[in-house]
Amino acid sequence: MGTFLFVMFVIVCIIAYKTIKIVRQSEVYIIERLGRFHKVADAGLTIIIPVLDKVRSVVSLKQQTMDIPPQGVITSDNVTITIDTVVFYKITDPAKAVYEIQSLKKGIEYLAITTIRDIVGKMELDQTFSSRDQINDKLRVILDEATDVWGCKIDRVEIKDITPPADIRDAMEKQMNAERNKRALILEAEGERQSAITLAEGRKQAAILDAEADREAKIRRATGEAEAIRQVADAKAKEIQMVYEAIKNANPDDKLVQLKTLEALKEAAAGPANKIFIPFEATKALGALGTVSDVLKDEKATKKQ
Repeated sequence: MGTFLFVMFVIVCIIAYKTIKIVRQSEVYIIERLGRFHKVADAGLTIIIPVLDKVRSVVSLKQQTMDIPPQGVITSDNVTITIDTVVFYKITDPAKAVYEIQSLKKGIEYLAITTIRDIVGKMELDQTFSSRDQINDKLRVILDEATDVWGCKIDRVEIKDITPPADIRDAMEKQMNAERNKRALILEAEGERQSAITLAEGRKQAAILDAEADREAKIRRATGEAEAIRQVADAKAKEIQMVYEAIKNANPDDKLVQLKTLEALKEAAAGPANKIFIPFEATKALGALGTVSDVLKDEKATKKQ
């Protein structure tokens, strides 16, 4: 009796193990019944019928990565380069991923290899280095369209490395060194040119400032001289006006005016000029001078008598 119960317990445990399935998060079970697709068991507890039902495959719904082995690709200018690529994908329809293709990973890998060769084969070597984003986008679109029937979505495709042959790398390094030296020489020449321009501009500004300062000094000097002349002229005019007023107030006779005229001529003759021109009216004063001298002589003779 005890042996029978033990056997029954073992059988029940086996049946329970075969019947009760616990599906983990981010996974699904593909369940077949009598060899045909029955259902997709989501995360949680799932009951299946032993013998009739069978778990065909466990499919992960998480994003997965596939490292494509490095592939030799010939560019349009006949240079063989090695491209290392990685693909990020996610299964959207587990049933298709199991039943539409024998091996989803192999299918993605082979499709990625042929697509890379097709895209890069239409480009030149220099273009492959400068067009990584373009190559990535084309690869992603083509792979996403091709794998849609397999219940798969390609999220990203990234080219990890592009390796040219050793001789091409040496030539490229020499070219880059030459370009760097060229840029350095250009920058040095540009710096010297800018320095010369700056110095010339400085000399120009200095010359302009010197000219403006000299002009300002001459203007101020001329203004000062003009002001001095004006002040002297004003003083002379005031003196002349005062003399004129004094003579006018004294009510002089003609003889006194003639004497003052002669004194003025004497002072003019004593000036730095070699020659002076006497107006015609002044000759009358000179004629009157003789008369004045005769009068003075007569007065002296009378006093002696």
